[in-house]
Amino acid sequence: MIDLFRPYMSDRARANALDVLTPSPDGRLFIGEGERVAEFERRFAAFVAAPRPVLALNSCTSAIDLALHLCGVCPGDEVITTPMTCSATNTHIVLRGAVPVWADVDPITGLIDPSDVARKVTADTAAIIAVDWAGRACDYAALRSISDSVPVIQDAAHSLGGAVGGDYVCWSFQAIKHLTTGDGGALLAPEWDYDRARLLRWYGLDRTQGESFRCSQNIREVGFKYHMNDIAAAIGLGNLLDMPTILDRHRSNAELYHGLLAGTPGVTLPPHDPRASWWLYTVLTDDRDSLMAYLAARGVASSPVHTRNDKHAAFHYPRGPLPGVDAFAARELAIPVGWWLSADDIRTVAGHVREWAMAQRMAAV
Repeated sequence: MIDLFRPYMSDRARANALDVLTPSPDGRLFIGEGERVAEFERRFAAFVAAPRPVLALNSCTSAIDLALHLCGVCPGDEVITTPMTCSATNTHIVLRGAVPVWADVDPITGLIDPSDVARKVTADTAAIIAVDWAGRACDYAALRSISDSVPVIQDAAHSLGGAVGGDYVCWSFQAIKHLTTGDGGALLAPEWDYDRARLLRWYGLDRTQGESFRCSQNIREVGFKYHMNDIAAAIGLGNLLDMPTILDRHRSNAELYHGLLAGTPGVTLPPHDPRASWWLYTVLTDDRDSLMAYLAARGVASSPVHTRNDKHAAFHYPRGPLPGVDAFAARELAIPVGWWLSADDIRTVAGHVREWAMAQRMAAV
């Protein structure tokens, strides 16, 4: 089977985790948020060239919710967002009592359409969420120029190593992402919100203020239990060193697909983008189910990965026409592109896609 996803776990990450889980000679063991989390934050910020310190959290979902909180999203507010994403992107809009306002996407890339976002901004708009589908960055210059008073939250769950473009940036270290900590996430907040975010991730308490901080501090704003722990950070530190190689493999595999699949009838390729991290390689076809079945019969996994959120009963809010979403959601299919695949594997998958396309063409004659 040629897998669509695999978790990457280095020997170094396993050794780091074992080190955290091994008591000291006097029997002491520390596995909570400690120095390894702080070290991971420093090294990750350097890796993504973050202009400010980042905060390590227990998931990207927590990062998005914390960003929504920092943006002041309240019941009745509107948050303009894309339906083409994991449902976790939009879950906390609803849980906060706010209303997701669905924006259209580009029918080829799946990225949110800034012109449609601009049309949907109202006096009730509290934030915009944009998702870097498959590892390709949205047009953050256009999104941030829409309104000086509406912050842009960048869901960078797919785009490790991509451009930092939002006012708030949320990364994922979930099991099958480029970089995993087992599960986890990180938030880059504006400079003026950093200290507030740091406190809110741990109930509103300042963990830097000594041993008795739980008992001696006055909580001024109720927070969350969103922090990362040292076990996850140790895994992340071990895997982070290999991320240049992991990203290079994803990019080189995508580049190989671009050459091998160019001109394949009935298959539209994603636009070439050397800056994309290619967590997914998404092709478009009018007969997705047929291609999925053809690949599965030959031992190749494929999947749409995410379904449009506005079709879920939990997100059943009024929406206008979304022609880009309609076109993209019905046709998009991710084929394997990850670090575990050799050039021969990519040639095998591409060969099966071409064979299917030719069979479809012959059947239509």
